[in-house]
Amino acid sequence: MLLQLLSYLALVVFAVGILTRVVKYLRMPLHVRWELYPIPHEKGREYGGSYFEEVNWWEKPKEKSFIGQIKFMVPEILFVRGLYHDNRKLWWASFPFHFGIYLVIGWLVLLLIGAILNIAGLSPESAPATFLQSFAVIFGAVGFVLGVAGCIGLLMFRIFDSDLRSFAAPKDYFNLVFILSIFLTGLIAWSSSDPSFIIFRDYIKGVITFSPVTIESSLVLAHIILLSLFLMYLPFTHMTHFFAKYFMWDKVRWDDERNLRGSAMEAKVKQVLNYRQNWSAPHIKPGKTWAETATEEVE
Repeated sequence: MLLQLLSYLALVVFAVGILTRVVKYLRMPLHVRWELYPIPHEKGREYGGSYFEEVNWWEKPKEKSFIGQIKFMVPEILFVRGLYHDNRKLWWASFPFHFGIYLVIGWLVLLLIGAILNIAGLSPESAPATFLQSFAVIFGAVGFVLGVAGCIGLLMFRIFDSDLRSFAAPKDYFNLVFILSIFLTGLIAWSSSDPSFIIFRDYIKGVITFSPVTIESSLVLAHIILLSLFLMYLPFTHMTHFFAKYFMWDKVRWDDERNLRGSAMEAKVKQVLNYRQNWSAPHIKPGKTWAETATEEVE
């Protein structure tokens, strides 16, 4: 039961930690607009322009293409497209690392669905349950293999690549070793103790129904403990970029919201212009507001 208590605690800490981060991002001050075009949610702007080029654009309804954003974000998230174009060498390690994580998440989801169906009365030997479990095996096994390969590759890059090593912090190594231990225990547990992931599925069923589950495999036990600890650790690291990217794209990089008189955007801009500067430079005097600095004569 102690193991299940750890899993409950991990889920609560993870959910509260992520929610706290989301609220923090939503309450952050207005960012500096990037003004980089084209923006994926604009239709017909592939050449690089924007609706700001149109005559009397403020009098026309604004169109935003959700599909355009999805078309950009999906290959970027799933296949790490940006790194593929900008740093192909690193991509060979980063892609299996990230795709392994996605497959393991899919594995957990499939096990969760299987456990719920079992609780609902579907026999584990039934055709749908067997089909689902077969997919879970594929997702889990491939995910663990890719994850191990990706972690080792990224660690090697940080150790032997002088450029990458110069700005890699100790926590980066720790994070990779931590994640590698999760992938490795999962992979070895699958190959030696639980080839059909039945033990994992039954454990999830026990967590859902608050029923004690005895796990005899030390590898399965180690994997669950490591995964639970990682869930509690994740919200307090930079690895939250898995959801922070949404804010980076939608609220920073692609923000082309209109600043019209009386609008919410105008209120946000006024708020930021009233912030006082707490640092100095030849062109910046501390204590003044940004509005005063922006409008004063240059000496």
